[in-house]
Amino acid sequence: MDDAYWGGKKNDGIRGRGATGKTPFVASISLTDKGHPVKMRLSRVTGFTKQELKAWAKKHLSPKTLVVSDGLNCFPAVKKADCKHEPIISRTDNGYDEYGVFKWVNVMIGNVKNALHGTYHHVSPRHLPRYLAKFCYRFNRRFDLHTMVDRLAYVAMRTPPMPQRLLKLAEVRW
Repeated sequence: MDDAYWGGKKNDGIRGRGATGKTPFVASISLTDKGHPVKMRLSRVTGFTKQELKAWAKKHLSPKTLVVSDGLNCFPAVKKADCKHEPIISRTDNGYDEYGVFKWVNVMIGNVKNALHGTYHHVSPRHLPRYLAKFCYRFNRRFDLHTMVDRLAYVAMRTPPMPQRLLKLAEVRW
């Protein structure tokens, strides 16, 4: 699990986590016993606070899940969602993860950002969750490509029409 940011102003002199206009999101990867990625979740959050991460963990993680994260002070809040938390603070001289624990989550964050930058002229913070969800959907179903058309037809047949005003209401909370 790691913290990530999208966007931000480029010319205000502030860089990194504190830059204005950045949209924070949580990146989490589920790994096999051999360390290969199985599933991923990218979720926009209002900020990296303990309350926000506790709510996120209760919604998206199963109880007793082992969460490995860096030393950001909000991540221990996953314990309140009945998860185990193991912070690993490791950096080598060149800034990479010495133990390889965060390899896949960093690869996924990089892939998502490059895909968004390379495909779209502009991604509004308001619509960022939809773009992140699309990327996760494709990644999480990459081994079941032969069933994709069947799943699409199944969902399309059971989804009622949705007026645009109701779609907009779903985004008002952000």
